[in-house]
Amino acid sequence: MCERCVSNVPQAGLSRRSFLAAGAGLALATGATGFASPGLAQTAGAVTGDEALKRLIAGNARYAANKPRQRDFSAGRAARARSQHPFASIVSCADSRVAPELAFDQGAGDLFVVRVAGNFVNEDGLASLEFGVAVLQSPLIMVLGHTRCGAISSTIDVVKNGTQLPGHLPALVNAIRPAVAEAQKAVPGDLLAAATEANVRLNVERLKTAGPILAQRVAEKKLTIVGGVYELATGKVRLV
Repeated sequence: MCERCVSNVPQAGLSRRSFLAAGAGLALATGATGFASPGLAQTAGAVTGDEALKRLIAGNARYAANKPRQRDFSAGRAARARSQHPFASIVSCADSRVAPELAFDQGAGDLFVVRVAGNFVNEDGLASLEFGVAVLQSPLIMVLGHTRCGAISSTIDVVKNGTQLPGHLPALVNAIRPAVAEAQKAVPGDLLAAATEANVRLNVERLKTAGPILAQRVAEKKLTIVGGVYELATGKVRLV
């Protein structure tokens, strides 16, 4: 997040109203009159969570069928320099084979993406998503896992075999460990696949109950939070 954005986000202890007021000020300061991309962007709040999800599903169908829309990436660049209006936020793994803008066939400015190996939500990710919802008015958050995830596979190895990982990798494992434990309860035939889905579901639930911003938006039916798994081999996203 840029220094200007950070300076407009309220510090701990301020009310949600103050946060939204800061967001409104940020929008005015950046001249929120432009659109994210020609033909698809909209003013903040104009699209519902269900409509945003349908747009993602339709885009993924085009991508999986290898029939993406043709785009001129220079078009709308000046407008995007003034403001952004993403219609959906994505929590994605950092895996180089997973690119949300490609997987959902969306253009620049359409998606607000938070990426970390293992697609889990930590405090920094949560704050970013709160910014996307409260300031940018994104009506949808999708937690997007993927098949053959190395972060989850490594966590399984640690849990089952006691493998010691170097550097800061244990912190990543500790964030994913609850999903592996949840998956193990069902004694699945494919623990990696089960843990991948469990990780998505646990993070969806965390976001739904994350106060004060996201939980209130969910209760007001102004925010939809869903989970999905991206199939590396086919490019298809399956909702879970």
